[in-house]
Parts: sequence; C-alpha cells; structure tokens
Amino acid sequence: MKRIFLLSAVLISGIILMSSCNKKEKEDTDAQEVKLDKEAVSYPVDLANSKVLWLGKKVTGQHNGTINLKSGEVLVKNDTLTGGRFEFDMNSITNLDLTDEKMNAKLTGHLKSADFFNVDSFATATFEITSAEMIANPVDSNNYNISGNLTIKGITNNISFPAVIVSKDGMFNAKATIKVDRTLWNIRYGSGKFFKGLGDKMINDEFEVTIDILAQKPAEVAENK
Repeated sequence: MKRIFLLSAVLISGIILMSSCNKKEKEDTDAQEVKLDKEAVSYPVDLANSKVLWLGKKVTGQHNGTINLKSGEVLVKNDTLTGGRFEFDMNSITNLDLTDEKMNAKLTGHLKSADFFNVDSFATATFEITSAEMIANPVDSNNYNISGNLTIKGITNNISFPAVIVSKDGMFNAKATIKVDRTLWNIRYGSGKFFKGLGDKMINDEFEVTIDILAQKPAEVAENK
C-alpha cells in the first residue's frame, strides 16, 4: 500500500512538473508589451542598403532568397538600442538559388500562396522589439540579446535571438541570424509535426532569417546635439 502511495505521488508530481513546463514554454512565445523610452531617438532604417535574407531547408535540399523591408526604425539612446519596429513586404519574396525561371517562379508563387505566407491576405509581416539587453561578458561577437513580437499572417509570437549591434556617432548597424518555427504562425505545409508519411517531401519547421540592418540618426537631430 505504501509503495502504491509513493508511486502515485511520483506520477502526480511528474504530471504537475510537465504541465508547468509546457505552460512556461507557451508563455515564452506569447506577445509581450512594447515599452518605449521617450528619450530615445528614432533612426530611420536605410531601406535600400539593409538586407533581409531567408533560408529554408527540406529533406532533399534547401532554398534561399530575400525579403524587402517596407519600413523600419530603431530607437537609440546614448548609442544604446532601446527599441525598434520593422515592416516586411511579403510580396517581395525572391529566390536566389534556382536559375530556371519557371522553377523559380513556381517556388516564389508557392511561398506567397495560402500554403505558406498567404500574401494576398497578409501583405506585410512586422517585428517590434520588446527588449534589447546588452550582454555583459559576450563569448562571441554577439553583444545584445533581442526579444520582440513577430507578426506573420496576423499571428503574433515573441521570439528572442542574439545580435551584433554597433551604434556610434549617429550610425547604427545590427546583424543577426534568427531561427523561426513557422508552425507557430500556422504555416504547416510539409511539416512532419502535423503530417505523417511525407518522406522526402518533408520541409523543416524552422527557417532562418539573416538581417543586416543599417540606420542613421536624422540630420536635424545630429545638428541640434
């Protein structure tokens, strides 16, 4: 009887622990409040020279391409990043690895379809910084931990990633490679998490976005400094 009681207690404790872990995992991706520093200066993003690259992988290979920024700003105070907001033009998705025009057009058309980003209904995606923390003792070139609300197809989740930030004399540059689990935004096509027996047609749930963002303090602000 005592052994049964102890076994039951262990099982119950395990269930509670798993439940709390699952709850925490969900909470970690929930959209977070955006807090703006009123003393920070808005640096408009250089849309022409900033770069956003994507990389998607599947069982049989991978594809990569670009996405254009539609608008963007970073908020800077004393050369320290405090916030920012970026809007991506989902209609601008391109592929860089397929040289055959028909295959290239087929892939980009599929990415824009309802199977993936559904650009007819959701022409833009956004990312808004909720937290930008400097790393006190960085072990590599990454010197910030960034968190923010990423909205794709009208669904918002909070993501976090390390970044290399350089901000000096009114010039700003941010570089990062971000891993995104597309299924959190209800992009399930070819996902082994939701479909069985896909074989070599399975597509990885995670895709990568590599950013190289350039921004500059407005001239009138620099002059009045």
